[in-house]
Amino acid sequence: MKARPSAPADRLATGVLRGGAVVVGLLCLLPMVAVAIAALLGNTRTLRHLADTVLWTYTATTLQLVLIVAIGTAAIGSGAAWLVTMTRFPGARLFEIALALPLAFPAYVMGYAYTDFLDHPGPVQTLLRTLTGWGPRDYWFPEIRSVPGAALMLILVLYPYVYLLARAAFLQQSATAFLAARALGRGPWTAFLRVSLPMARPAIAGGVLLAVMETIADYGTVSYFSVQTFATGIYTSWFTMADRAAAAQLALCLLGFALTLAMLERIQRGAARHHAAGKRFERLPPTRLTGLNAWGATMLCTLPVAFGFLLPVALLVAMGLSSDQDLFSPRYLGYLRNTVILAGTASVLTVLAAVLVGFRQRLWPGRVSSAAAHLARIGYAVPGGVIAVGLLVPFAALDNALDAWMRSTFGLSTGLLFTGSIWLLVVAYMVRFLAAALNTYDSGLGTIHDNIDAVSRTLGKTPMEMLRRVHLPILRPSVLTALLVVFVDVMKELPATLIMRPFNFDTLAVQAHRLASDERLDGAAVPSLVIVAVGLLPVILVCRHLGERHSRVWGPAPVAAE
Repeated sequence: MKARPSAPADRLATGVLRGGAVVVGLLCLLPMVAVAIAALLGNTRTLRHLADTVLWTYTATTLQLVLIVAIGTAAIGSGAAWLVTMTRFPGARLFEIALALPLAFPAYVMGYAYTDFLDHPGPVQTLLRTLTGWGPRDYWFPEIRSVPGAALMLILVLYPYVYLLARAAFLQQSATAFLAARALGRGPWTAFLRVSLPMARPAIAGGVLLAVMETIADYGTVSYFSVQTFATGIYTSWFTMADRAAAAQLALCLLGFALTLAMLERIQRGAARHHAAGKRFERLPPTRLTGLNAWGATMLCTLPVAFGFLLPVALLVAMGLSSDQDLFSPRYLGYLRNTVILAGTASVLTVLAAVLVGFRQRLWPGRVSSAAAHLARIGYAVPGGVIAVGLLVPFAALDNALDAWMRSTFGLSTGLLFTGSIWLLVVAYMVRFLAAALNTYDSGLGTIHDNIDAVSRTLGKTPMEMLRRVHLPILRPSVLTALLVVFVDVMKELPATLIMRPFNFDTLAVQAHRLASDERLDGAAVPSLVIVAVGLLPVILVCRHLGERHSRVWGPAPVAAE
């Protein structure tokens, strides 16, 4: 059966599908190119001053944070994943989901809770002084507002990246190699360290690199803890020094580091494909722990959940109840409205861009489609502050040029058409979180067999009709999940929002940051709790999906005695 010839409207729709993906890729490339050009053409006077004063501090502190977070997330994430996957102990099934819950927390919200709890006037030190009779100078207590303190906050919220990827890798491992090691006289822990852990190393490394990319992009935590990193340097150069060239030069340094990490993550993701189970798959039966080993495993899994989720939630609730902030006041309803407008608009635009890129790569594979997909995914590695600078520099110049031309030609002022509206901020969100939406969309697209596309073509369906009547109905769960994930990510994003938001257009994250900066931590707990509550939704969905997929693919496993 011959396909019917395309009408002009069909050709236009096809052109939009093909060209839209290219436009999306170019938009993702624009901030990086703009940062590079602004950095190379700008005056280096401020950068030389920074190099003589704080630039090396930025570098050393950023690397120190990266190292501590990498070690901490790898140890907690891989260890917890092994325990809940390969052993059975009291609460193991509950911990499979609970260990991922800290992912709902932005690190800066975790920092607010623990600062109020552990700082000098907080309940811990107050109780210590009451019990011992010590004065403020009579004892030493770890300083929460420090590099180790900031690293601890980041570890507690980022280890689930490693946990989720390592758990998936352990579930896909065959028991053959592990049992061979046991048959050769290796103990269970030795077999884990010498066999299972190396096989899961690409997945663990991928999770660690994701955590490191989030670390270098973090602004809220390090700025509140007065830790000087490249992220705080960009913000200081932009606002305090009013030097866009210096901000662009610092952003270029951070961009180079982020792109290097993205390249390493891609290499590790490719290496993970070489650790398949082979033709013979025999699932390893989980070992049932007893006695002290069982309770030890329960305690080890309880610690990250307690300190990464339960305690911070309890602290925030207590702080919020004692504050004077009214969540239902007109002012807070305005913050909530602004947050929903930004997150809703950005999530729809981002998922639409992901559909364009993913659909083009599916129907018209080639170099252009692959390049658009690569550019769309690389935005996740670029910190929000870098994207903000990369978009503001060219569009501010465009705003000024357009306003000058309108004044000279028509005697009218256009003002800040681009940088004074929310649309440029929405584009920044799209660039930042497009990878998350595209990965979610692609995972659903993989369930649609190529034969379905062939049948659609045979029935004379145009690409637009195929997308609208075939793909999207099948991919509705994936699309809705992508919308939810991007919505929550936008709610938590702070650096880009602080730099690019229009005047007097504040969100819940900005309000929480402002109150915390004024040391009004009780008040900051109220918007923070809303952000955490909404952030729980995609975490629960992801954990539920992983559990269903595991049960569907592998089924229940027998349990071996210890």
